[in-house]
Amino acid sequence: MRQQVLVLYLGTSALDSNVIGWSRYDGTGRSKPTMGDSDEPPYATGVDALIDGWRLIQASQLQAHQPGHEYDVAYLPYEFFFERLVETNA
Repeated sequence: MRQQVLVLYLGTSALDSNVIGWSRYDGTGRSKPTMGDSDEPPYATGVDALIDGWRLIQASQLQAHQPGHEYDVAYLPYEFFFERLVETNA
């Protein structure tokens, strides 16, 4: 068994909000995805990833914005980590 990891950045803290950024990592060695390798996200929402069999292993921590910084865009705050285990012949 090998692990595949999917990181989805969502528009809000809700799992059913739209994906706005993503990264994939493949521990099977079958593919070598890189950031920006597609124009479309692998899923429209975090719930869609769950429906497809990915397991949620970490959700973003909710933190209030500092007064005056509500519209800063320095980072994507709603980061969710998913995993799935894939059988390999190795």
